[in-house]
Amino acid sequence: MDTVKLKINGIEVEAPKNSTILEAARIAGIRIPTLCYMKEINAIGACRICVVEVKGARALAAACVYPVNEGMEVFTNTPKLREYRKMTLELILSNHRMDCLSCSRSGGTCELQNLAQEYGVDQKRFMGSEDLSPDIEDSAPHLVRDNSKCILCRRCVAVCKQNQRVAVIGPNNRGFATHIASAFELPLAETSCVNCGQCIAVCPTGALTERDDTEKVWEALADPSKHVVVGPAPSVRAQLGECFGMPIGTNVEGKMVAALRRLGFDRVFDVDTAADVTIMEEGTEFLDRLKNGGKLPLITSCSPGWIKFCEHYYPEFLDNLSSCKSPQQMYGALMKTYYAEKEGLDPKDIFVVSIMPCTAKKFEISRDNQNASGYPDIDVSLTTRELAAMIKKAGLMFTDLPDEEFDPVFGVASGAGHIFGATGGVMEAALRTVAEIVTGKPLENVEFQDVRGIDDVKEAEYDLAGTKVRVAVTSGLKNASMLLDKVKAGEADYHFIEVMACPGGCVNGGGQPHQPASVRNFMDLRAERAKALYSEDAAMSLRKSHENPVVKEIYDTYLEAPGSHKAHEILHTTYVKRGL
Repeated sequence: MDTVKLKINGIEVEAPKNSTILEAARIAGIRIPTLCYMKEINAIGACRICVVEVKGARALAAACVYPVNEGMEVFTNTPKLREYRKMTLELILSNHRMDCLSCSRSGGTCELQNLAQEYGVDQKRFMGSEDLSPDIEDSAPHLVRDNSKCILCRRCVAVCKQNQRVAVIGPNNRGFATHIASAFELPLAETSCVNCGQCIAVCPTGALTERDDTEKVWEALADPSKHVVVGPAPSVRAQLGECFGMPIGTNVEGKMVAALRRLGFDRVFDVDTAADVTIMEEGTEFLDRLKNGGKLPLITSCSPGWIKFCEHYYPEFLDNLSSCKSPQQMYGALMKTYYAEKEGLDPKDIFVVSIMPCTAKKFEISRDNQNASGYPDIDVSLTTRELAAMIKKAGLMFTDLPDEEFDPVFGVASGAGHIFGATGGVMEAALRTVAEIVTGKPLENVEFQDVRGIDDVKEAEYDLAGTKVRVAVTSGLKNASMLLDKVKAGEADYHFIEVMACPGGCVNGGGQPHQPASVRNFMDLRAERAKALYSEDAAMSLRKSHENPVVKEIYDTYLEAPGSHKAHEILHTTYVKRGL
């Protein structure tokens, strides 16, 4: 790799030839503050917070876009720069509603607030717009936008366009009237937004938040007529700890269970058990299509953001989608059918809460054909962040809680169920079961390394008792779009495809804990968070969905068999073509 040598604050640094000053400074252990910059998707140098002095240059340089050169000298922390950044922050704040005490991002996760504290901004020096009252758009089921807190960094616009290829938001108008909205000021709910929440994940302030549904859960917990059950998704246990200062990728399953129990839930179950059921249904569906000439490639249906994207942009592939409900919806459906019957409960009295990494799950619970018992499969879907807020409001000292286990009946999951949260996890879980069913032999190695990792597209071919099965895995809707375009054009041929809406899968979902750009730009959150799930799987003796004793019991006593008529009535769904 070609490198150049330069000096930053008098320190000699060797950096890759094509790197920026921002990246070179990081190598030297120097943090240059940023606001608008997001690596690879929003390098526009617009906010001017990252400016530095370059010896010999006539003007201050934006470190996020300024390339390094041999022998250059850079200064990142001069009195001039500190004063410039402070004034820039004051100008940004002149048009920013500062109700910080009541803002959801107060308390350490607001990047603007942190910079204001760092640079000593303690008063409103400039007056911008006279009207800084709340400017709310809340038409969508998953998101609330308050443009009075927006700083026009355009990170949300970039991630919507670059990573997700949806591009339903952008800057409208000019000057003080500039604001982020949909074209023609359409409500977000009337656009082809897929509810993925990636815009929320990258927003540096409280301008974008998930719709807060915690009050509905508090009310249910206080209602003696309701039997309230809760289930977290696979990836939540690997991210929740971040909300309490724990290292990224810490598995807090035991403390999470303890916290949920102390919040007052009647039963604390594991959605990973439903993930194992999903594999039984989806694996059976795949084998049926493979053997009987069904529509191929079969495409997974676990990600509601991907499903809505397909309905809007690739309706010609709807017949390729697995008819299986997602693990969240299977969990809810089984709670109000199988569990209700087993416990002698009326489904109308069961209130089912899911804890998800995903804001699109808030939309999914209201889809058609998601009410197997006659009542909604899931009553409320909360994000990881919302659960953390409930734990804090209840006064629970999360890091001091003991490790506890899930409740029986629906608290046993295989390692295959745990890895659903990482891109490639659903595919690997399915292959573990499908391979053994087809060959009739136990796998010597249950790990399918070819479908792991964070590459844009992963491809593999497996020989299953003489049948060649070609698979592909992708995450991020831009990558999904490119893959489907190749399939449409006849340039790629697969039997089975896994798609996750969020880059890296659920571990990087729109409802996961906020991490600032200073972390996102220099650490691969996807890989670090996925490690926890793969580590949990590797440590288990139960690693295949079809060997889960709880799953066996469900089929033996209630569902009859994978793919049965009863299983289809409870665990499968339909899709609809949507306009753009």
